[in-house]
Amino acid sequence: MFKKVLIANRGEIALRVIRACRELDIQTVAVYSEADRESLHVRYADDDVCIGPPSGRDSYLKITRLIAAAEITGADAIHPGYGFLAENAEFAETCRASGITFIGPTPDQIRTMGDKASARRAMQDVGVPIVPGSPGPVEDPEEALEFARSIGFPVIIKAAAGGGGKGMRVARDPDDFLRSFQLARSEALSAFGNGDVYVEKFLERPRHVEFQILGDTHGNVIHLGERDCSVQRRHQKLIEEAPCPVMTPELRERMGEAAVRGAKAINYVGAGTIEMLLDEDGSFYFMEMNTRIQVEHPVTEQLTGVDLVKEQIRVAAGLPLTVKELPPFRGHVIECRVNAEDPSRNFQPSPGKLEVFHQPGGPGVRIDTHAYAGYTVPPYYDSMIAKLIVQGSTREEALKRMQIALESFVVEGVKTTMPFLARVMQHPGFQAGKVHTKWLEFEGADLLKEPS
Repeated sequence: MFKKVLIANRGEIALRVIRACRELDIQTVAVYSEADRESLHVRYADDDVCIGPPSGRDSYLKITRLIAAAEITGADAIHPGYGFLAENAEFAETCRASGITFIGPTPDQIRTMGDKASARRAMQDVGVPIVPGSPGPVEDPEEALEFARSIGFPVIIKAAAGGGGKGMRVARDPDDFLRSFQLARSEALSAFGNGDVYVEKFLERPRHVEFQILGDTHGNVIHLGERDCSVQRRHQKLIEEAPCPVMTPELRERMGEAAVRGAKAINYVGAGTIEMLLDEDGSFYFMEMNTRIQVEHPVTEQLTGVDLVKEQIRVAAGLPLTVKELPPFRGHVIECRVNAEDPSRNFQPSPGKLEVFHQPGGPGVRIDTHAYAGYTVPPYYDSMIAKLIVQGSTREEALKRMQIALESFVVEGVKTTMPFLARVMQHPGFQAGKVHTKWLEFEGADLLKEPS
């Protein structure tokens, strides 16, 4: 087992990794930017190193500084968390070349699944259903238009190296296609330094359902069930739950088998998710794979009782998985991402000092957060300040517990998304489980309004 793990991240995920390491009797190293000097992960780690100024580009994304910090402190492994360099093959390779274990998949696995076109080919080769689309990036706009005509409109143009909703444009007819194509390429180039895009069929009202994957170096690959992540804004997840409200045992078996088959095709090692689109007719399609721990991993942890972060660390150390099959589900779990944002102003970030930060409690309530009263939410990073997770014996009980928890969560000093999330919880459509990835676009106008 490792002696000391450096966490190449910040915020709540850094704290989450520190806690897992402490349970495994592993020392930890926190890295921090000048803006995060007062962050809790710095306080709770055994060692800490400042790696640069506030901008992520000049601190958390500097591979050389992270490696130097590991070498200076004697860390023999690095956990990347999520975001930043978590899915960066160069970072994983540099760790390996420096004699430091990267707690995650191999560079080749990251590279294969990080490129949407190569990921689609890898899944198609083993019979995992994929949305009809171009076999690879398309450079010529006219050629792309002809392909779009052949599969039928509407289509979606996606950045091959993309993520987080960037470099994605929907074209509903041929007249709109060329403009959308050029916009997607331009946005992809700006966001990722790579303007390659591909074209695929656009599903109007699919659910976003992801399967949690775990693999080890002993040939074991399993799934731990699904999470429904359909409530999104601009392709950014806001609420996640499990089990999926429309899932059946037969459908779970088929989707789970496909997810495991896809992961086994690349001999996947570590924690990851196979992201799928579930259409209204019950057909499902591979969308992408995230080769890292997910923001919403607590949903699966609460549902199954499996500590995903500890499994990541154990697997990276060469140990086999402690769980070999899907455990029985423990009721229903819902997670809300609490962001320092103002929903009434188009979710504008709301950085500032938290004058009051009073967390809710009670049966079935879990909070993953790095925030506290007096903490200043910086303007440089993602605006999430907490993940509120509730568990109930039924979905109805989980919904009620989430409503009460949101009402009991008191934050003053910044605007948050909690009033908006509370209105979603009370919406008849959400309570009935009748959501899809475009649901907020249809219901958003009413949900964004503050009650008069």
